[in-house]
Amino acid sequence: QVQLVESGGGLVQPGGSLRLSCAASGRIFRIYAMRWYRQAPGKQRELVAGISSGDQTNYADSVKGRFTISRDNAKNTVYLQMNSLKPEDTAVYYCNADLAVVVGTPYAYWGQGTQVTVSS
Repeated sequence: QVQLVESGGGLVQPGGSLRLSCAASGRIFRIYAMRWYRQAPGKQRELVAGISSGDQTNYADSVKGRFTISRDNAKNTVYLQMNSLKPEDTAVYYCNADLAVVVGTPYAYWGQGTQVTVSS
């Protein structure tokens, strides 16, 4: 059974920083792309950042220059470094991974989410 477990969320003042982590565990053959999504109250879930197995990255326009996604393949972990945080970054942040447990087609797995609140 595969699990994605996020950590690192919390309350931070505007302009502050947080680092989110998401570790995949269980029976894993290979992890392909990994992503961070977020969902604010009353809004749809949106893609924040993604990173391919070859370390190519992409970001939502709203976070470019402030957030950095990275991964440690040896630890099956993806990170999101968030700097210059704004109140509009407040949301539940979810980890997502395209992951195969055996040779073949990968499937999407989700973490349970971690709350990030930016407020003075």
